[in-house]
Amino acid sequence: MEFDWLDAPFAFDLLKPKEIEESFEDPFSQRLLPEVSDGNSEARFISLGRDMSGRGIFSVFRTDGKNYRVILARPMTPEEDQFYERKNTENNN
Repeated sequence: MEFDWLDAPFAFDLLKPKEIEESFEDPFSQRLLPEVSDGNSEARFISLGRDMSGRGIFSVFRTDGKNYRVILARPMTPEEDQFYERKNTENNN
């Protein structure tokens, strides 16, 4: 998995690239496809995962299957954290 950080469309104020990458490597991360591609652009995906310190990270990204382009990344909200935990509980039962 390769990340494209050139000209990232957001500032790295709250999160560093390494922390975002770690959230994608989380074996319990949740990946969602929230929009349907209209054929004119790449599909956008959502990732909910934790970095190595355990902090929840919400990311919106595009991928061609090998290269990842993060469009937005921020700490998870409490509601997103609850969703992450609920999905992991469902998947592990």
